[in-house]
Amino acid sequence: MHPIFIHIGSIEIRYYGILIALAFMISAIVGEKEARRRGLPPGIIYDLLSYVLIAAIIGARLYYVFFSEPVWFISHPYEILAIWKGGLSLHGGILGGVLIGIWFARQKGISAWKLSDILAPSIALGTAIGRVGCTLNGCSFGKPTDLPWGIVFTDPHSLAPLGVPLHPTQIYEVILCLILFAFLWQRRKKIAFEGQLFLLYAMGYGAIRFFLEFFRGDSLLLFNIPVPHIISAILFIASAILYAFRKKGQHPDLTTPAAVEPTRGK
Repeated sequence: MHPIFIHIGSIEIRYYGILIALAFMISAIVGEKEARRRGLPPGIIYDLLSYVLIAAIIGARLYYVFFSEPVWFISHPYEILAIWKGGLSLHGGILGGVLIGIWFARQKGISAWKLSDILAPSIALGTAIGRVGCTLNGCSFGKPTDLPWGIVFTDPHSLAPLGVPLHPTQIYEVILCLILFAFLWQRRKKIAFEGQLFLLYAMGYGAIRFFLEFFRGDSLLLFNIPVPHIISAILFIASAILYAFRKKGQHPDLTTPAAVEPTRGK
């Protein structure tokens, strides 16, 4: 895999950055189409995109910095900005995007649950596209394997170990997220309650990442436990609990500060 698209003087443009930008663009187009179908004002997803882009990158980077080598990053603060070298955690990006999405929904006076349902398929699709960039960059690499489909990185600019067959965990995630996208896209017209589609996405992605961490070779560790295993388990359990509450009629509205306590439906 060749991670560098072009050199312009001292500036290095990687396929990773191009694919991440493409993931946001395609996700926004798909999300805007769904938003119009659901009756939201034209352009609302494009308005949200600029906020989500910044919040997701900040959340993804801070998550990585905090759980990898925070002391080293504090002593090398400029390296915190070097996202082109990899080091963006999807879990952190999702958290940043969710928080800014709730804020945006409050500002626009719309249901955050409805907005999250609209965006759920787009997030899964964007994740799949972004992982193609990870494949080219060599980040999010897998453990060594003897399986015939092991991927070998040879480019010295790659972030993965060189010359060793590795589990193609990036490709695993591309395939699984495309399956998740297809499932959510097919279910988008059969939503029983607001938030259902997003919570299905959260449970699905939590399960995907928990499974994939068994094959990842670059997992961040906390007390010798892969951090993504912990976060994915929390994501799945919390989403399952919220799903059960909302299915029973307890529908907290995240668009207004007053709606903190869930109300029981009749």
